[in-house]
Amino acid sequence: MSHPVHRLCLTSRELTFIAETHPEAPRSVEVLLGLLPWETELVHVRWSGEGVWVPLGDRDFDLPWETPTRYPAPGEVLFYPGGYSETEILLAYGPCAFASRLGPIAGNHVMTVVEGLDQLPELGRRCLWEGAQPLTLTRLETNAHRETSL
Repeated sequence: MSHPVHRLCLTSRELTFIAETHPEAPRSVEVLLGLLPWETELVHVRWSGEGVWVPLGDRDFDLPWETPTRYPAPGEVLFYPGGYSETEILLAYGPCAFASRLGPIAGNHVMTVVEGLDQLPELGRRCLWEGAQPLTLTRLETNAHRETSL
């Protein structure tokens, strides 16, 4: 089965990142795209290591587990549908083990930064030392369908 790959632009002040959605998480991608264009703020994670996140509180997107992982690589974005902790989106900028105050959790791998990876540590530094940072997400284009293997 194939799912479209969408390209998104993530901007925080002068830092710009291009990300591609993860085709194996079609429902999570659909929900994320429904939020666009989206202006929000990133804050530094509390329990997960080198990551930043967007807390979404008790919003219920009714997402299934599609591509759950606890250990995102730098540039990977997870969408946690809620349950044990609040709903959130996490972006890893370095070593990261996704967790909440209740312990380890996993999130759906919804997209990956493909351009601007070298700027991620600066984004993380700003969130850690300067506080919440603005983030704008916009959709760029849709690539041709990519085959996904099962």
